[in-house]
Amino acid sequence: MKKLVKKVLLTLFALFLLIQLYQPARNINEGQAPSDGFSNFYNAPKNIQNILQNSCYDCHSNNTKYPAYSYIQPARYLMEKHIKEGKEELNFDEWTTYSVRKQRNKLNGIIEQIEGDKMPLDSYILLHKNAKLSGEQKVEMINWLNLIQK
Repeated sequence: MKKLVKKVLLTLFALFLLIQLYQPARNINEGQAPSDGFSNFYNAPKNIQNILQNSCYDCHSNNTKYPAYSYIQPARYLMEKHIKEGKEELNFDEWTTYSVRKQRNKLNGIIEQIEGDKMPLDSYILLHKNAKLSGEQKVEMINWLNLIQK
């Protein structure tokens, strides 16, 4: 029985090492043209830019700040999958490519997500404590988003 357990553990360890070879491309802006993204488009105040940077841009822009755990599989795979899904839903760096109608819908969606405590995701906040929006930050963001919609 001990030999079987040892073989299973050794096999699992070998598989863990093997999956480390799979390293998907990172979501990092490496010399591309600077973005005319969301913050610039609306000339966002510094406090709003800070909120976006801390709570939104890792998953909803073309430049993610990667923590140490993201270098280890399967965490890397799950993180890249999450970033891809986030960017498909909303990419602040590509804001100016959206139609006016889509921009308006996205602004409404952002407000709904903040009001409903759906963004940032709990799973993201668990590992990024500074991303959690305080009540004051939520009010700031919602007021500013409503202001730019007019």
